[in-house]
Amino acid sequence: MDVAERRARLGVRHRLAVAARADGPVEVARALVALHSTDPSSVYVATWARTNGGSVRDVERALYEDRTLIRLLGMRRTVFVTSLDVAPVMQAACSHAVAARERRKLLGFLAASGVADDEAGVREWLAGTEDVAVRALAARGESTATELAGDDARLSTEVVLSPGKHYEGTQKVASRLLLLLAAEGRVVRGRPRGSWTSHQYRWAPLTDWFPGGLVHWDTHRAEEELARRWLRAFGPATADDLRWWAGWTKTQVKRVLSVLKPVEADLGGATGLLLPDDLEPTAPPEPWAALLPALDSTPMGWHERDWFLGEHGPRLFDKAGNIGPSLWWDGRVVGGWAQDRSGEIVCRFLEDVGADAEAAVRHEAERLAVPLGEVRLSARTRGRTWLEDELAGTAA
Repeated sequence: MDVAERRARLGVRHRLAVAARADGPVEVARALVALHSTDPSSVYVATWARTNGGSVRDVERALYEDRTLIRLLGMRRTVFVTSLDVAPVMQAACSHAVAARERRKLLGFLAASGVADDEAGVREWLAGTEDVAVRALAARGESTATELAGDDARLSTEVVLSPGKHYEGTQKVASRLLLLLAAEGRVVRGRPRGSWTSHQYRWAPLTDWFPGGLVHWDTHRAEEELARRWLRAFGPATADDLRWWAGWTKTQVKRVLSVLKPVEADLGGATGLLLPDDLEPTAPPEPWAALLPALDSTPMGWHERDWFLGEHGPRLFDKAGNIGPSLWWDGRVVGGWAQDRSGEIVCRFLEDVGADAEAAVRHEAERLAVPLGEVRLSARTRGRTWLEDELAGTAA
């Protein structure tokens, strides 16, 4: 399968081609399986790039009023926003494993903090404190971790994180416990404390989104379903791409693929995988431009990115491997964008793309400026990329 077909699929299936744009945030999330939400603004900008006439209100309504989207701690211990039909699958396929690791860590922190004399006592103490937290949150309806910590002395217990390290610190049990309960599918991140770009959330019972709780999925069945959805959105892709994206072991990936029985495709030296019923070629869409946010689910959906990234990676990724704001033309990355000190969107092409592409990019920048308004996006959850620093400095 050649690169042209992969880029055509990307444009259509990721709702980036103009004719393929989605009707709203839920359709966008389903198309990509889930939207990265480590940086909360990414969910909004990613949605606006894939819809017509989007607004802050559209995304907020889906998240907090209609509650057709939900935040979960999922693949690679990353916060995602996904649709309600995908959430139980993601929970069983990825979040449960994340929760098990978080529980072990919290038990270790509590033991080191001396809340009980032995392991059994620590477990009993944690179980009781969990019940207190869940009841207190249900009574409040929605709460910050700080507010919840004031409801019971156990929730304000401090634990030491990374003892002996130069970055050693303390944290109240309420904060760490809410993270664990979220990973276990019992509570959920609700509205942010500030604007839609805020990184601090109020917490709410998950039953506000799922009155009966998350539908139970067998772990193996959930892994198969999640892989199937990912292949539909990102295929053809390699087994290593799937392993990286899901945060699974090679053994998990091997088992899942033995059930799905994907068809192999030559990706120019690498073995790509396709679902058996997904072999028809894609009609090439009209050339399209897009300004995608940092940590967008499209460029973060593959481990091997050369076919759409080329040689631009060093300028667009930070030292931790997170992509910054990227500029796309017809299925490939051709540059990056940022806001200058006045808030104006500035773009930088890293190759000659021609007048038509430049005009299309200008149009997309103007389109993004409308919902952004006076908001200034930040890079708090990641390092700034080389290109972001250059653009901000050049445009200042």
